[in-house]
Amino acid sequence: LTNRAQDWLLMGETSLWSFFLYGSIVFLYEPLHDLLRAQPLWLRAAAYLIGFWTVEFLGGWLIWKLSGSKPWDYSRSAGGSLMGLIRWNFVLVWPLVGLALEPLHDILVQLTPLVTQLFGV
Repeated sequence: LTNRAQDWLLMGETSLWSFFLYGSIVFLYEPLHDLLRAQPLWLRAAAYLIGFWTVEFLGGWLIWKLSGSKPWDYSRSAGGSLMGLIRWNFVLVWPLVGLALEPLHDILVQLTPLVTQLFGV
């Protein structure tokens, strides 16, 4: 494959630990979203950026120290990185992800009673 064709494959390297790490963000996201709901857009976006980067860095660092290997390595990222654990060029990605999750969170909160009723939980 040519280099251009390979770019579309979205190849990368990561670890199964990333599923647990990013999945655990949900437990922090919901209370953070509820706390920030009335705040201006820029403040919510900044909080999501800091939150995602903090979880990504601390989780990656902890796994690295416990296992001796980084669960992912962004050292060669075009935008630069902090110790290979967070990418600086995601400065717009994480705020947008956090903001995009706000309406999804609200929909899920509204659907929860219906799902509970349907499944008798």
